[in-house]
Amino acid sequence: MSLALYGHPFSSYTQKVLIALYENGIPFEFRSIGPETPQHSAEWLRRWPLGKFPLLVDGERNIVETSIIIEYLQLVHPGPVRLLPAAPMAALDVRFLDRFFDLHVMNVVQHAVGGALTGDPVKRQEGLAFATQKLELAYAWLEGQLAGRTWAVAGADFTLADCAAAPSLFYADWTHRISEAFPVLRAYRARLLARPSFARAVEEARSFRPLFPLGAPDRD
Repeated sequence: MSLALYGHPFSSYTQKVLIALYENGIPFEFRSIGPETPQHSAEWLRRWPLGKFPLLVDGERNIVETSIIIEYLQLVHPGPVRLLPAAPMAALDVRFLDRFFDLHVMNVVQHAVGGALTGDPVKRQEGLAFATQKLELAYAWLEGQLAGRTWAVAGADFTLADCAAAPSLFYADWTHRISEAFPVLRAYRARLLARPSFARAVEEARSFRPLFPLGAPDRD
């Protein structure tokens, strides 16, 4: 098997790539990074000293950064689900929303998580306050953006943008609940959770929920 993915099942960015792999049924070996697999950690750091996951290995080629990994899979290991449209403007819309979910939703969640991981109550509260403000802005924008759409991009099927949205909104709702004021966004998150590729990723990570430092809610 030529493809190997280094990451962790509970990692949002690992899940983003797992969704793409599952959507197209691409065979790969998952190499989970953790204290119980020091050999995987050593090889991962040898291949990518910056110490960020996921990392996709295809033969001797190392591919990093989730959006690049997913585009690489489409180019080199294409499947029936085209996650980046062929039309240039539609592809641009997909890339924009992919960046929106990563930068304005998931990175905000990670800021709150990072504050909680310090163990300092002040930093925890500061991180949550920052996340609450930023996520409310993102939720409000997405509520209008997603109106009338099944998936993230108008006129497109499930894409790279939805791969980014699924784990982003999953953990964002845990960090700052998406309120009833955003019914369109809540319905979109529910559709993402029902998508078999993401449902599988969520289930595979279920046992790690006690690790969520803000406290995993008893839902999803």
